[in-house]
Amino acid sequence: MNTIYFDNNATTKTDEEVVKAMIPYLSENYGNPSSIYKLGRESRKIIEDSREKVAQILNCEPNEIYFTSGGSESDNTAIKGIAYSYLKKGNHIITSKIEHPAVLETCKQLEKEGFEVTYIGVKENGIIDLDELKEAIKPQTILITIMYANNEIGTLQPIKEIGKIAKDHNIIFHTDAVQAVGNIQIDVKNLNIDSLSLSAHKFYGPKGIGALYVKKGILFNKFINGGHQERNKRAGTENVAGIVGLAKALELSYSNLEEHNNKIEKLRDYYIDQIKERIPYIKINGDMEKRLPGNSNISFRFIEGESLLLNLDLKGICASSGSACTSGSLDPSHVLLAIGLPHEIAHGSLRVSIGKYNTKEEVDYLIESLVEIVSKLREMSPLYEKFIEEENK
Repeated sequence: MNTIYFDNNATTKTDEEVVKAMIPYLSENYGNPSSIYKLGRESRKIIEDSREKVAQILNCEPNEIYFTSGGSESDNTAIKGIAYSYLKKGNHIITSKIEHPAVLETCKQLEKEGFEVTYIGVKENGIIDLDELKEAIKPQTILITIMYANNEIGTLQPIKEIGKIAKDHNIIFHTDAVQAVGNIQIDVKNLNIDSLSLSAHKFYGPKGIGALYVKKGILFNKFINGGHQERNKRAGTENVAGIVGLAKALELSYSNLEEHNNKIEKLRDYYIDQIKERIPYIKINGDMEKRLPGNSNISFRFIEGESLLLNLDLKGICASSGSACTSGSLDPSHVLLAIGLPHEIAHGSLRVSIGKYNTKEEVDYLIESLVEIVSKLREMSPLYEKFIEEENK
């Protein structure tokens, strides 16, 4: 049985061209970039070439890009680093209730250290209220950190407007853009972004490598102590092959972005339309217009998401009931609760994230499988039986 993969918001398959670009830096070009001999200088050069590529795509300067181990490290470095650096100015941070755990847990840790954090809510469509954001600002607010695109329901936040509000109040604006980079054209200057996190494995690059953009002039403390790599901000011998892979994956993503997005949007919309037509008692979560092109999140009433996933897995289909980073929890998704879903409906959610390798035939197989599985699981549900009895009275 072939594996059919519909969990591209969790991670993506590394592009073959990316792997090809990385291989020399795992074999013959293995020099330590800190070494002064030729082998080391070659590694240093490819790192700086890669940094320049990333900077060009984001429209920033190469010396504003720092390579990290991924999105979580980038978020931690930005939020903690900026918070500690500007503590004399203030101790208040604003974020949202639907952020990734890498942001939420970092903010909770800062609260334990004496920082004040305001967690603003979102509307039913998963988008923040800009008026609520403005009202949350205090004289001691030093940082606003709002994600660009949500990893569960795919909704896009009004980043340019948030950045403008932050700029008008002389507040630093960081965005966790891990889900957005590679899927959306991003110009950090035009969008008023001061700091941005990204991770290669979300756009067909390797795992274990990410980047952090911090605008020149903004202070932030180092996150890892040791050597003087990454302009003395991130100690540790650089992951040369990973950096090459990140830059190559980013380059490929933006070389045919419109064509790629059009393809996966059509597949996603077809999938949602078919599910709406063929399966009753469902709810589409998140805004359908301001949304990542491949993302869909649907709640199936009277069903447990875990049962849905296990039955899909038996058919060789990979999907998700929420974020992979919180899959060990029995609690429903904090994102779905934040948009107002009751616990029993939030538990029955399915995230399907379509990527560039998916085909219409695979989507059709997913649809047929879901029609069969949902019907079977509902037949076993006493809640569904009771609901139908009440409906037929």
